[in-house]
Amino acid sequence: MTSTVTDHSSGTHVGARICPLCEATCGLLFELDGRTVVGVSPNVDDVFSAGHSCAKGLGLGRLENDPDRLRTPLIRDGARGEFREATWDEAFAEIGRRLPEYVSNDPGSCAVYTGNPAAHHLDPSLYLGTMVAALRTRNLYSPASVDTLPKNLAHMLLYGTGLGLSIPDIDRTDYLLLLGSNPLVSNGSTITAPGIARRLSALRERGGTLVVVDPARTRTAEVSDLHVAIRPGTDALFLLGLLSVIAAEGLASLGDAAPHVDGLDDALSIAAQFPPAVVAPVCGIDPAVIFTVARGFAGAPRAVANSRIGSCMQEFGTLANWLVEVLTIATGNLDRPGGAMFPMPPAGGQNTWPVTKTPPFTFARWHSRVRSLPEAMGELPAVCFAEEILTPGPGRTRALVTIAGNPARSLPNSTAIEKALGQLEFMVSIDCYVNETTRYADIILPPPPLATRGHYDIALTHFQVRNVARYTPPLLDTSTDEMSEWHILLRLAAIASGTPNRAVGEIDEEVAAVAMRRAAKLAGCGVEDVERESAGRTGPARLLDLRLRSGPFGDRFGSNPGGLTLAMLESTPNGIDFGPLQPRLPEVLRTPNGRVNVVPKMIVDDIPRLRASMERSTDGLLLINRRQRRGMNSWLHNALAQPDDGQCALFVNPDDAAVLSVHTGDRVDVTSAVSSVVAEVRVTAEMRPGVVSLPHGWGHDGSGLRTSASAAAPGANVNALVDDVIVEPLTASPIFNGVPVTVTRTR
Repeated sequence: MTSTVTDHSSGTHVGARICPLCEATCGLLFELDGRTVVGVSPNVDDVFSAGHSCAKGLGLGRLENDPDRLRTPLIRDGARGEFREATWDEAFAEIGRRLPEYVSNDPGSCAVYTGNPAAHHLDPSLYLGTMVAALRTRNLYSPASVDTLPKNLAHMLLYGTGLGLSIPDIDRTDYLLLLGSNPLVSNGSTITAPGIARRLSALRERGGTLVVVDPARTRTAEVSDLHVAIRPGTDALFLLGLLSVIAAEGLASLGDAAPHVDGLDDALSIAAQFPPAVVAPVCGIDPAVIFTVARGFAGAPRAVANSRIGSCMQEFGTLANWLVEVLTIATGNLDRPGGAMFPMPPAGGQNTWPVTKTPPFTFARWHSRVRSLPEAMGELPAVCFAEEILTPGPGRTRALVTIAGNPARSLPNSTAIEKALGQLEFMVSIDCYVNETTRYADIILPPPPLATRGHYDIALTHFQVRNVARYTPPLLDTSTDEMSEWHILLRLAAIASGTPNRAVGEIDEEVAAVAMRRAAKLAGCGVEDVERESAGRTGPARLLDLRLRSGPFGDRFGSNPGGLTLAMLESTPNGIDFGPLQPRLPEVLRTPNGRVNVVPKMIVDDIPRLRASMERSTDGLLLINRRQRRGMNSWLHNALAQPDDGQCALFVNPDDAAVLSVHTGDRVDVTSAVSSVVAEVRVTAEMRPGVVSLPHGWGHDGSGLRTSASAAAPGANVNALVDDVIVEPLTASPIFNGVPVTVTRTR
């Protein structure tokens, strides 16, 4: 069956969409007048989000209609020339003239950077690999190594996969412990739980407890039963303190996970060395708080801890995320309702595919050229990005392809990033804006409107708090002057492969042939059955259908009548709910021995570094990051314009403001070991003393931008203050939270 699209040239019509902006994946309704989005509203009938949406999702119409949004390819005339509009044929002809040198003559010298939006769309999810393979490069980067890698590594070591994370079963828990997470603003991260406010309210209504550990009194902390205003970077010590209490008071129990877990006694022996009286002063909290949380967590009928960006983007990120899992395991809450459970992604994934002789441990399989930093999940650490361009020698990155990413504002040490971008020999960007990164490009290829895309978020179904399948088909065809993103990617692949005139459909058939063989193997049927059942589809719809039908709920290409197919989702635009998460031990494990080893050597060997950190001085100001309701990293500030630079203010505690002699509205220099920025002050008790905060994604300044609204209120670029050399040693992740800074009033 071929998906049909009604392309209305005039008149108003409404269609269901799934928001692609963040991990909540809320269901929306798009109202279009012809090809123009005239309204966006929550979809009350969506089986997962049930009428919830945030300001970002409801602002998608502004993003679609933004006058600064690119709708035509741009080519730069000459090395320092201006951009001019071009046809698609002109753009690809120029790429065909310049790109092959970095593939055939210097393999691997073309890097690829993908931003978060690329991970949320079908086209890059399904076709990026084809382009990267054609480029013959291992220099692949994304924000994952900036904001999630410590969590991925901890899960990889414990459970065998970096993407198959354990997820807090928040709809059934009695005690929820959140560390470094502000879901009432972020809508959740590595948790796909639309309507998080409703879910947290339900927790309170059933008599449950919410504890938030965060240096700032965030919106989520405000509604908690207990806010632990911890010193930045000490989450691992706090968690060891909890476990020490659990060990000392005999509160540990593996529960039903006991037959599958090794090493808990060793983990508790380590924790016993960090009792509350020892760690609490370093954490900046009362020891009694640690006792209260430990006893409450261990004594709750069902409890779960979850850590997010605040825990990942710190000096001991991997240790902190490991200890979150140890806490859950030690209290019998692994793989049980109301504890930490494993979703069943309907389109399949690492934790549903059959176990292989070589488990999918995707870490340190290769290393970066300059610092020999480890690969993780197919990518190099983003802190390598600038030095791989700036450092001479064989293998230097000379060319770059970016896809919906803005490394000039998303990666640490922005000054070095922009210097590196300026020294590239050739750069192609797939992007809808001329922003801080793409202003350095030679060619910019604009993606088509959201309404022309089918949407199914393959990655985020790994994080769902319920097993749900939802797909929204395209509402419009691409027009004659637009090009679908999968076509763009395959045309780039054709050029990189030395066959620039090869038809996109021909390459797609090759991609599909590989996918069909895999689907047949997963479904236990013949390739001919798969070919017959998938006839009539092409592009992303065909590849998604293959994954759904061979997935855990699939119809197995006819052998499981009534099972999941893309056609079923097309006819059910509000989605299909397969129910709450179910226990999956031991089949979910992909470790070498099929068991959970609670004390991986790589992590345990990092304990002495944590112990040594306890001797440091706690004087001085520490900088942390923060989320904002109307922002999504750096790229929504133009469509959802902010009224002034005050939205990017430096939050300062009143006690610190008095010492610094600053007041709300003052301008200050914020200086780290790397750089200095100027920001406006907002004095607020939201921050604990000794901690200041700037939001991420700002700094919309410099020449060449075509983002008029964001450039009018550029804000301060917090990433300019973050080091790309001093990193978390296990993962080479940058340290965004707990950055020592000085703050002085500008003269």
